[in-house]
Amino acid sequence: MSASVEAVTAPVWLGEGPHWDHAERALYFVSIFDHTIHKYVPDTKVHTRAKLDGMPTFIIPIEGRRHHFVVGLGRRVVEVEWAGDDHAAHVVRTVAEVDHEYPNNRFNDAKADPRGRLFAGTMGHEYEPGKFDLKKGSLYRIDGDGKTHRLLSGIDISNGLCWDLKEKAFYYADSFEYTIRRYDYDVDTGDISNERHVFKYSDHGLEGIVDGMTIDTDGNLWVANFDGHQVLKIDPRTSKILDKIPIPALQVTSATFGGPSLSTLFVTTACMDRGAPQPPPAGSTFQVTGLGVSGHQNVNVKFD
Repeated sequence: MSASVEAVTAPVWLGEGPHWDHAERALYFVSIFDHTIHKYVPDTKVHTRAKLDGMPTFIIPIEGRRHHFVVGLGRRVVEVEWAGDDHAAHVVRTVAEVDHEYPNNRFNDAKADPRGRLFAGTMGHEYEPGKFDLKKGSLYRIDGDGKTHRLLSGIDISNGLCWDLKEKAFYYADSFEYTIRRYDYDVDTGDISNERHVFKYSDHGLEGIVDGMTIDTDGNLWVANFDGHQVLKIDPRTSKILDKIPIPALQVTSATFGGPSLSTLFVTTACMDRGAPQPPPAGSTFQVTGLGVSGHQNVNVKFD
């Protein structure tokens, strides 16, 4: 395998939540601390952004409503209207609000499951860079009718989130566990059960934490290794590392497959100064080509 890694956007403070919109042929992502949502179009190399009142933590298109997205803002999931240019984005409504018992919590990672239900996880308050209130986060499922279900609690930092329908599996990470969890997944109900830990950083001498991840059509995970300068290719059925893709940024935050053939891996990063400056290209979004694999088409959120 001869992978090519290229920075394709200008650096942002904390890039996260990449979502490839196959119909728009565009990548959406957020920069949490910049309070911005972003769009990058590989065909034109145009990168646009819009500012919101608050910290957006994910952005996912809403099926059937062009220019409408679900976005995490603090403890709220909101619907945002944005034309994808450098002009204002508008919050249309609040879809859900969670973690009322922990008012300083915020959403972190989120994705739509194969049926378009929103899986969104929260985390405790970051009171100093890299220091958090622990065990206060949860994982939620928000169905198409807006009903919110708490699936997990006692979470430090919700991350990961991907599904393998063939294996009837849901993969998830609580970052400070330094592990990847696997759950049995019922596609008809959206329920998860039977938690198992299928990969542990300590078994492989890895530094850093588990951040966002995606899955390829072979059932292998591509995991952002925050504080590790790399993306890991992992077989969750054997707990083996199949490959390590070096990324020229220490703080690798998430990844998703995109492009016309879903064979380009888009990788978001951050450039947070947590005791040491992180010069460019840290904070850029990178595209990785030549991996010899492809991913699944990202699913938009479906609301009634």
